[in-house]
Amino acid sequence: MSAAGFEESLRRFDLHLRAERNLSAHTRRAYGADVRQFAATLEPGARPDHVAPEDVRRFLTALHGRRNPATLARKLASIRAFFRFLVREGDSRFDPTAGMPLTRTPKRLPRPLAVDDCQTFIESIPVSSAAPADLRDRALLELLYGAGLRVGELVGLDVRDVDVHRGDVRVLGKGGKERVVPLPGAARDALRAWLDHRRSPGVLGEPLFVSLRPSHRRLLDRDVRRVLRRRARRAGIAGAVHPHRLRHSYATHLLDMGADLREIQELLGHASLATTEKYTAVSAERLVEVYDRAHPRARRQRAAGRRRSG
Repeated sequence: MSAAGFEESLRRFDLHLRAERNLSAHTRRAYGADVRQFAATLEPGARPDHVAPEDVRRFLTALHGRRNPATLARKLASIRAFFRFLVREGDSRFDPTAGMPLTRTPKRLPRPLAVDDCQTFIESIPVSSAAPADLRDRALLELLYGAGLRVGELVGLDVRDVDVHRGDVRVLGKGGKERVVPLPGAARDALRAWLDHRRSPGVLGEPLFVSLRPSHRRLLDRDVRRVLRRRARRAGIAGAVHPHRLRHSYATHLLDMGADLREIQELLGHASLATTEKYTAVSAERLVEVYDRAHPRARRQRAAGRRRSG
């Protein structure tokens, strides 16, 4: 294993990703893990400036068939970013990934929940409950769907970031960009109930969402995913329900209700409008599905098609 020979370069690369490119800790860890995985396949003691294109191709070939195209493309992108940084810094004379095409992966459209499913999911937790788990989970779900937050943004919230009187939440998004997102009435009510509990004796602290154990530690991404899986099962929601699916649902439902695409971009914290535009394709698909189900001409055409095929 030769990853040790890369460590100093990786340390400076991580500093570059944080200070110059303003990437999140999660993204930086992913870059570092990909480069370390590649470095571990080289000869012991290998140095970054001695890596050849054949080394990179051998690494990718070994993964082919065991990883999907999107994963391979991400690993090559990580390795390429690392060596481009070294060339820029004068630590390597050439980039061994130069000329290697990135695999084009088919774009997957978001899969939002139906509006009724979102309502059923959230309202499966009674608003009248005084149980701490119900108070926390109802506020958590209302905030994920009602404000379209990323799970990392949600778990990073502190009590001071929420203003239930004004009706908004201050969010620190990707790249350290801050935005203020309005809260619907249901989210404000659920958060008010949870905050009343959070201020009770023994539960004081900075994080907005905490575990219910005596430590009252800040919830992590995996804790939120676990809450959603458990609550979705209890509510009888079909399919996987994860935080980003609620974010997709938030954006799609806003678009369906006539919200402007640029307004949705601001609410989601997307740096590029192109990222937000994928929801227009989802909305168009949903319109076609509704038409096919509801319009009498569409039903006749489907029936005629079945008779011809029979």
